[in-house]
Amino acid sequence: MAIRRLSLRLLLSGLTVLAVGSLGHAQSVDETLEPYRMLRSLQFVQDTVIRGDHSAAEMQRFMLSTIDERLRTADPKTFQDPRNVDAALIYAMSGGNPATLEFLVARDIEGNFDNRVSDALRKYLSGKGTLIAKSLGDMSIEYKNDKIGPYLALVAGNVTLTKDPAGALKFYDWARLTAPGTIVEEAALRRSLAVAVEAKIVDKASLYANGYARRFLYSPYASQFADLFVRFVVEHYDVLKPEDIEATLGYMDADRRREVYLRVAREAAIAGRTQLATMAAEQAKLLSGTEEGADALAKLYGSLVRVPTENVDDAMAALLQVPEDVLSPRDRALRQAAEAVAKEVLRKPEPVQQAQMPPADSASVGDPAQPGASDPDLQDPFAQPAADAAAAPSAEVQPAAAYAATPPAEQAEIDPELRTFVESGRSKLDAIDDLLQKEGP
Repeated sequence: MAIRRLSLRLLLSGLTVLAVGSLGHAQSVDETLEPYRMLRSLQFVQDTVIRGDHSAAEMQRFMLSTIDERLRTADPKTFQDPRNVDAALIYAMSGGNPATLEFLVARDIEGNFDNRVSDALRKYLSGKGTLIAKSLGDMSIEYKNDKIGPYLALVAGNVTLTKDPAGALKFYDWARLTAPGTIVEEAALRRSLAVAVEAKIVDKASLYANGYARRFLYSPYASQFADLFVRFVVEHYDVLKPEDIEATLGYMDADRRREVYLRVAREAAIAGRTQLATMAAEQAKLLSGTEEGADALAKLYGSLVRVPTENVDDAMAALLQVPEDVLSPRDRALRQAAEAVAKEVLRKPEPVQQAQMPPADSASVGDPAQPGASDPDLQDPFAQPAADAAAAPSAEVQPAAAYAATPPAEQAEIDPELRTFVESGRSKLDAIDDLLQKEGP
C-alpha cells in the first residue's frame, strides 16, 4: 500500500504540472500524450480508490475531466491507433461524459470506431440499454479478448439482469475474471451479489459475498455490499450455515463485524426472526468490549424479538435498561414501537362484542415510501443509466406495506422500517383474540 500511495503521489504531481504549467508547455504535453496512456492513469487511480485510498477520489474526477478535454481536442488521426479508440470507449463506460463519445463518433469519417459498438454504447448511456441487450451481449463475446472486453461484459450484465439474471451473472463472471483486482472486478462482484440475492441463488450469493469481503472490504462502495449481505443473511438464514456467515465476516476487523451483526439483529428483530436476532445480538455483545453502554444496541435488538412472547415482562425490563442517550432517533422510535406492542400484549382482554363492519372509506392502507439507501462517498462510475436502473431489481429489504390497524395520522409518524415489527406483534395478538373468541366466555 505504501508503494501504491507513492506512485499515486508521483502521478498527481506530474498531472499537476500539466494542469498549472506554462501555457506553451501544457499544449506541448497535450499534443504528445496519447489518450490510451492517460486512460491507464485513470484506471490506476480508480483501482487505488477501490482498494481503500479514498483520497484518490478527487484525483479520479480530475482525470476524467482531463481525458475528456484531450479526447475532444485530439486530431482525428489520433484514432487511427486502435488503442486510442479503445481508450475513448472505456472512458465512456467508466463514468466519462457521454456527449464526448457522441462528438467523436460524429466526426469519425475514416471508420476508426466500430459503429455497432459505439451505437450500442450511446443507447446504453442514454438509458435505453435494455432495448439492445442481445446485441450488447453478442458484442461482449466478440470483443471478450480485447481491452474493452471486461467493460462490455459489465455493461451487458447491467442490461441483461432484468430479464435474465442467470445470463447477467455469466457476463459479470467474465468481467471480473478478465480484470482481476480492478474496479471492474469490484463492480462485477457487487452486482453479482445483488442479482444472486434478488434471484434467491443462495450458493452463489455466499461465494460472491465471500469474494467481495476478501478483496474489496475497503472500497468506498463497501456500504452497498454490507446492505446486500445483511439482507442476504436475514432472508436466507433458514438455509444458511453459520460457517458460511462466519467465512465472510472473518475478513473483517472487530468493529466491522460488530456493525454487521448489529444491523442483522435489527433487521431480524423487525422481521420477527427470533433465532437470528438473538444470535446476532449475542455476537454483537461479544464484540462490543467492556466500555459502559457499548453493548446497548445489542441489548435493544436482542430484547425486541422477545416482546410479543410469554417473556414480555423480562423483555420490557431489558428494553427500559437501555440508555436513551445512546440511541439514534430511529432506534428510539423502534423502542417506542416495542413498548406499544408490549402494552397490547399485557392488556387484559375485553369482553367480546358483536363485530361491526367498518365504514367503507376506513380500510384504506397507506403506501409508505421506501427507505432510501445512503449514497457512497464516491459516485459509482458503472452505475446504470436512469431508465435501465429503474427497471433493475431492488437491492434493499422492502418494509411491509400494510398496517391498517394504525390510524392514518399515526402511520405518518412511524418509521417505515418499524411497520413490519409492529405488524408482526399485532398478528400474534390477533391470533390470540381469535382463540379467545372460539373458546367463548
